[in-house]
Amino acid sequence: MTDAAPFTLRDATPADLPEVVRLVRELADYEKLLHEAVGTVEDFRALLFGEKPLLHAVLAELDGRVVGQALWFNNVSTFTGKPGIYLEDIFVEPTSRGLGIGTAFFRYLAQRAVREGWTRLDWQVLDWNDPSIAFYRSLGAQSGNQWINQRLSGEALRRLAA
Repeated sequence: MTDAAPFTLRDATPADLPEVVRLVRELADYEKLLHEAVGTVEDFRALLFGEKPLLHAVLAELDGRVVGQALWFNNVSTFTGKPGIYLEDIFVEPTSRGLGIGTAFFRYLAQRAVREGWTRLDWQVLDWNDPSIAFYRSLGAQSGNQWINQRLSGEALRRLAA
């Protein structure tokens, strides 16, 4: 999918599931959230390749080895009445950064969105991750500072469901 680059991008296959889980765990470790990364190969098999896949994975390979991934799913804008892409995870191994892999992932997702007639590409970044924030700004991304993320999980989710 990339020309004249030392890496290639490709969609994940079921054989890649151990690599997908490995990179999710590496991202979680980088974000100081490894204790939350409990998804298994079987969980990702269902998400990516089950009867109704909910997640998509694009992998970066360098010299025949998976060195990065972008995991995404469709979201929806009720204002535009169109789908978009929500980038759940993007991660490139530290030793493979600076080769343009991150930019290639974003270009791939932007091209997919435009080709499909989708209206946006959304993601989150931790407020302390200055290198990533600078990279996203270089792509033209804008911060959504007016919105405050909310989440129910764990005991709070179970309590509300009861």
